[in-house]
Amino acid sequence: MRAVSIVVGAILAVFALVWIGQGNDFFLYKVFAPAYEQVRRETFEQTKSYNQGMIQELQNMQFEYAKAAPEQKDALASIILHRAADYDMDKLPPDLRQFVQQLRRERVEAR
Repeated sequence: MRAVSIVVGAILAVFALVWIGQGNDFFLYKVFAPAYEQVRRETFEQTKSYNQGMIQELQNMQFEYAKAAPEQKDALASIILHRAADYDMDKLPPDLRQFVQQLRRERVEAR
């Protein structure tokens, strides 16, 4: 009977340790995951491919804006401003930066 009690106690002890370990992992993930993801995002936003891709996409939108009909320009301007909203304008080429700033001024004046 004593041997059965020891085995049951050992099994319960293992389950308790696993439970504590899982809880600890969850707590650590809950605390550190947001910071880890923020660092990953900031690192990604510093990559050459991200910056070149953003510039290329905005330049393509600028081209589409230039050849769009007047009734389409408002929608395109909204999309362009939305895409450029959280992007560092200092990383843009001067002509593209000026284009985005012009769209922003036009939005302000239209209000």
